Amino acid sequence: MKLLFDENLSFRLVAMLADIFPESTHLRNVGLLGGEDQIIWEFAAQRGFILVSKDTDFYDRSVLYGVPPKVIWLRIGNSTVAETANMLRHQYIVIRHFIEDAEATFLALRA
Repeated sequence: MKLLFDENLSFRLVAMLADIFPESTHLRNVGLLGGEDQIIWEFAAQRGFILVSKDTDFYDRSVLYGVPPKVIWLRIGNSTVAETANMLRHQYIVIRHFIEDAEATFLALRA
């Protein structure tokens, strides 16, 4: 399960979740920090990433364009990196089922 964390999430999530999402990365790690949404969307789609963001931008794109890529929309407000990592860790099974569901386009997760 390859997650691509948006710039509104900490790059530290990659290391904190490497045991359950080992192929994940952050926009910063692939030179897309500050990049346009369309470029990020295409990057994720071409490389098999699931976009993870706190903003509605990628959620809106998923409604308009479908998949790929799939989008996980974190509706968690201001939270610490540890809280975000724990929430994703606790939602692992839900995320796995979402990724395996060929018809699912986005997943909204709340803290």
